[in-house]
Amino acid sequence: MITRRNAIQAIAMAATASTLLPRRSLALDYPTRPVRFVVGYPAGGATDILARLIGAKLSERLGQQFIIENKPGAGNNIGTEMVVNAPADGYTILLVNPANYINASLYAKLNFDFVRDIAGVAAFNRTANVMTVNSQVPSRTVAEFIDYVKTNPGKVNLASSGNGTSVHLSGEMFMAMTGVKMQHVPYRGAAPAITDMLGGQVQLIFDNMPSIIQHIRGGTLRALAVTTAQRSDLLPDVPTLAETVPGYEASALFGMGAPKATPPEIVAKLNGEVNAVLADPAVKARLVELGGAPLIGPPAAFDAMIADETAKWSKVVKFAGLKVE
Repeated sequence: MITRRNAIQAIAMAATASTLLPRRSLALDYPTRPVRFVVGYPAGGATDILARLIGAKLSERLGQQFIIENKPGAGNNIGTEMVVNAPADGYTILLVNPANYINASLYAKLNFDFVRDIAGVAAFNRTANVMTVNSQVPSRTVAEFIDYVKTNPGKVNLASSGNGTSVHLSGEMFMAMTGVKMQHVPYRGAAPAITDMLGGQVQLIFDNMPSIIQHIRGGTLRALAVTTAQRSDLLPDVPTLAETVPGYEASALFGMGAPKATPPEIVAKLNGEVNAVLADPAVKARLVELGGAPLIGPPAAFDAMIADETAKWSKVVKFAGLKVE
């Protein structure tokens, strides 16, 4: 016998099911058209190469093009703001990179809050910066370099690819944790900084692995340490900086983000597809070539990484007294 109470419950269950079906269907069908994959840097750089690697594999797996859209400017903020303000439907996603974590405290005024406004979809990898000196510096270890700087005050210059980059702030973190003082010399990119490293105008750089490794392997520059918590397979004989300076870690974390209100079903589907791409042996090998093994995990794990990275770099920005108005 159908009671009034049973009838009410049946209606409620039917109503709930009717609201869930469209979202589940949306996730199952997604994507039904091309996806914009926004990169906040020009084409051709390491960040762009990473996005194109992942995007091409996602296009193959999902049957829709993941179109790389380069939106450089304002230290990566133009591209990020575009994604923050895009419809939260999974069709505009962001290549998350170290600038996002750093800019959260570096810029005095932003039209968004990165941790609040971006949903972490999936981590890609962590890449090391390499603490590298020119051939005129006699130090062979990190400990020897610290002594060298202390006994040569005002004579050691720290090069970087620009103010507020992970290359710059890796050096600032080193100074904060060791007490050494160096003069920061920012350049417009890694190439001119490395040119002056080779010429002896600057003595130290914490450059990204892909752009510095050829000079290290060729013997024209000397690696003292990598900035990741573990040694790199690309430079297995080079120690981590933490082996001399306990607690030091300054890796570059990359991944995919989406507008915060993106349906969790779509985030979960993208996460699963990205993780499948990262598990591909060919992709894994390429990521190792770019400086870091893949990081496979759920969206919540990447959200936690984003929060941790943002908090870590905030301390370094504060120590260095940096601010962009």
